[in-house]
Amino acid sequence: MTTHRNPLAPVAEELRAGERDPVEYAESCLDRIDEADGDVRAFLPEEDRRERVRSAAGDRAEQFGASERPALVGVPVGVKDIFHVGGLATRAGSNVPPEELAGPQADAVSALRSAGALVLGKTVTTEFAYFEPGPTRNPHDLGHTPGGSSSGSAAAVAAGTCPLALGSQTIGSVIRPASFCGVVGVKPTYGRVPMGGVIPVAPSVDHVGFFTQDAAGARLAAGALCRGWDDDVDPVRRPVLGIPDEDYLSQADPAARELFRDRVEALRAAGYEVRDTDALADVEAINDRHDDLVAAEMALSHDEWYADYGDRYAESTVELIEAGHGVSVGRLVAARGGRRALRSSLAARMDETGVDLWVAPAAPGAAPEGVDDTGDPVMNLPWTHAGVPTVGLPAGRVDGLPVGLQFAGRFGADERLLAWAEDLADAVADGSHTHVG
Repeated sequence: MTTHRNPLAPVAEELRAGERDPVEYAESCLDRIDEADGDVRAFLPEEDRRERVRSAAGDRAEQFGASERPALVGVPVGVKDIFHVGGLATRAGSNVPPEELAGPQADAVSALRSAGALVLGKTVTTEFAYFEPGPTRNPHDLGHTPGGSSSGSAAAVAAGTCPLALGSQTIGSVIRPASFCGVVGVKPTYGRVPMGGVIPVAPSVDHVGFFTQDAAGARLAAGALCRGWDDDVDPVRRPVLGIPDEDYLSQADPAARELFRDRVEALRAAGYEVRDTDALADVEAINDRHDDLVAAEMALSHDEWYADYGDRYAESTVELIEAGHGVSVGRLVAARGGRRALRSSLAARMDETGVDLWVAPAAPGAAPEGVDDTGDPVMNLPWTHAGVPTVGLPAGRVDGLPVGLQFAGRFGADERLLAWAEDLADAVADGSHTHVG
């Protein structure tokens, strides 16, 4: 096991208060990369990383006076390698020449830098944020996948090399690897974090997301990333939780469903009201629509690159793009319309049942063995399709490996979701709780 504690909230507070030196803290993260990343392989190699990061940390220390330090001053961040970063190449896990992929710095990276953060390095992504894996291993067991497509970002946070990392989710590429790696993952409401400067997969469902080790840190990061964030939202009561239909839950493995039910009982014991519902009874149709949408929009997004460099794409990515060429205009229109229909349907069911948040397994099970398969995103797909905010929280272990629960809120209600997340994280966390599959 190559995990290491490095939660964002206390570190950010120490840096902001001047109780910790940004250069010293950056050095500790760089030392941790030297110690762990040869095994985990979460970061892309970079010449002169230490000199660049030390310089950036020193700049942060000089740039902000003690009375005007922003929330993330001096915080080193891992950035998934589909985000453009000024001064660093973007390869997107592919063999396409990086100069062909170049573009202006991602809005999300600029937002973090404006909040005082510094880029520790680029993290490994599956090819073009789809399924072809990179070299990253799961810090909890190097013989298992960290998940994907935000493989490196999830693994980097779990390994403690950085307290915050950017990822993206088009199906389940934040919440699933967060579950596999035992960290907190956040997929904000669709469009709440701008996608500018990020290589697209399917723009109708692409989301910027991020990872931390702590729910308090996730709320802090959301405040820097999400447009129009309201720090004053503080719900006065616990949320009522809704469990989706069995047709949806049955997509998870038996051991994961058993742990899920156990954690639901822990939530009830902690004082939460949990209600069974029939939401997502039509999950197969939702899955089909989303598959059509991702394939068709991936083909459109990669039209020029694929025409020039298709022979350099991995087989799994080629199959997706070719499938996208076969999606009719009518099916694409229906798939795009399905997003709004599902969003409305979920909101209506919440109104009818008095549910504030949905709760579900964050993945079908624990991380698969080997690194050739990043796992199945099916448990995350409906929430991504609807574009609703979702947070994944560690919730125990199956066969010795982490698994999580995910909580999904109303469209646009990210502040309420993350205000509730800290208490929810305490209620579902149980490091000694293990199921054997």
